[in-house]
Amino acid sequence: KPLTLNYQEAKELYHVVKSSSKRFLLTHTYSGYPMIKQAKQMIEEGKIGKVWKVYVEYPQGWLYKLLETEDNKQAEWRTDPKRNGLAGCMGDIGTHAFHLAEYVSGLKMEKLCADLYIKVKGRPIDDDGVVLMRFDNGASGVLMASQTDTGLENNLKIRVFGDKGGIEWQQEDNNSLIVRYPNQPAQIFRAGTGYLGSLAQENTRTPAGHPEGYVEAFANLYRNFARCIYAERAGQTPKAEWEDYPGIEDGIRGMAFIDHVLASTQSETKWTPFIVEK
Repeated sequence: KPLTLNYQEAKELYHVVKSSSKRFLLTHTYSGYPMIKQAKQMIEEGKIGKVWKVYVEYPQGWLYKLLETEDNKQAEWRTDPKRNGLAGCMGDIGTHAFHLAEYVSGLKMEKLCADLYIKVKGRPIDDDGVVLMRFDNGASGVLMASQTDTGLENNLKIRVFGDKGGIEWQQEDNNSLIVRYPNQPAQIFRAGTGYLGSLAQENTRTPAGHPEGYVEAFANLYRNFARCIYAERAGQTPKAEWEDYPGIEDGIRGMAFIDHVLASTQSETKWTPFIVEK
């Protein structure tokens, strides 16, 4: 992620995939975590009621200074619009936050209002930004992404609230999922336990209490993708849980997100309809 360098390339790739008989996987890593899948399934099952608010934030602090001038290869290409595309932070990590907002909530964005910032003087593309979101069921949301939140590491976090309850997950404590209901103590669901749903169970590799994280999330996506291919080659129907990985539709929506965020930032009216052209 993101899918391509620019939106036009994304459209071309989309049609290549759709005109073929091939499967396509886009590694939005965080959707591979067991407790993210638990959150998604609980929301699908109506455990928190109708979703009406989504908060997603992705704070990093590593670009608090011009590392790209200090022979830091990761910083060099990520802050170069020729190699990274026209969006910096919002293209690099904001796309993860956007994907997670839609994936977990089960909603699709309909409109956004964005502001991008360059906090570190001399940097050519954004290193910080915020997006107001409106979804197809009327829900609202806020997306924040920054690579200049000095001192922070990589604590991607999502909170989803409905008319019955709320759910919260954060990457730096990825084996836990907090579920809240009115007039009750908060519930903490833990990875590797027997009370989780089928999506989480299918994507859990270690017993409860054992660390399971970033590398395993990648592996879950690759494994589900491979299982689907092998099942079809054997003339079998893949399990629904295996089909749960990001594909070309997620990819082109991510590129549309970048395109609309850039347009909104430059617009005087700010609110921009979210239209995915294919």
